[in-house]
Amino acid sequence: MPISALQYSNGVGAVEQPLPHSEFLNGLPEPDQKLILDRATYQKVPAKETVIQGGAKATQLFLLQRGTARYYRITNKGDELLLRWLVPGDVFGLATLLKSPSAYMGSVQTTTECSFYCWTHVDLRRLSHTYPQLTENALRIALHYLSEYSNRHARLLTKTAEQRLACSLVNLGNSVGHANLAGVQVDITNEQLGGLADVGLFTASRVLKKWERKGAITKARGRVFIQSPEGLLVD
Repeated sequence: MPISALQYSNGVGAVEQPLPHSEFLNGLPEPDQKLILDRATYQKVPAKETVIQGGAKATQLFLLQRGTARYYRITNKGDELLLRWLVPGDVFGLATLLKSPSAYMGSVQTTTECSFYCWTHVDLRRLSHTYPQLTENALRIALHYLSEYSNRHARLLTKTAEQRLACSLVNLGNSVGHANLAGVQVDITNEQLGGLADVGLFTASRVLKKWERKGAITKARGRVFIQSPEGLLVD
């Protein structure tokens, strides 16, 4: 169900963990950041819940504080196109900043239990007038996303499936991986990793098995442990 049907928790003081660095608040003094966060609704959302639905009017902007989520679109054939793996500090729903918001371009579903800051269109417009840096930051984020998608398209045309998988896995290891005795743990399925790299499930599973035989990774259900990043592309 969309997050509008889930229970919100209003309240300052609901935060359990420090907010990770977010480009959305970049360049603002800490007191101003706190005032902006105080105007948000703080929400805890279980895993596998839809937060926004692609095609619906953009009415809320979200900043992910804890957990991971997937940003995707559904093709005309009904296939799911995974566009981005959202990590703490990421924002989505940027169209909410517009005077007349357009539709959400994609859908977001939590992959783990998540916590979000959320601003309504009315509150966000008021904040953007008080703090113009928010609008500039939003534009920078949108341009960064565009650059990422351009680079992804370039990799699709110039890199092999194995190279694209390696790039996606290493990037995830750097952004959301956490080290333990088994290596750098990334919580993701073969299908999800393949979707990020524009690689089919069969090919993704085959390449991951190859890396496992080489000792570059180990696998568990829904998890990849990176043991040798440099070994992912070494034959």
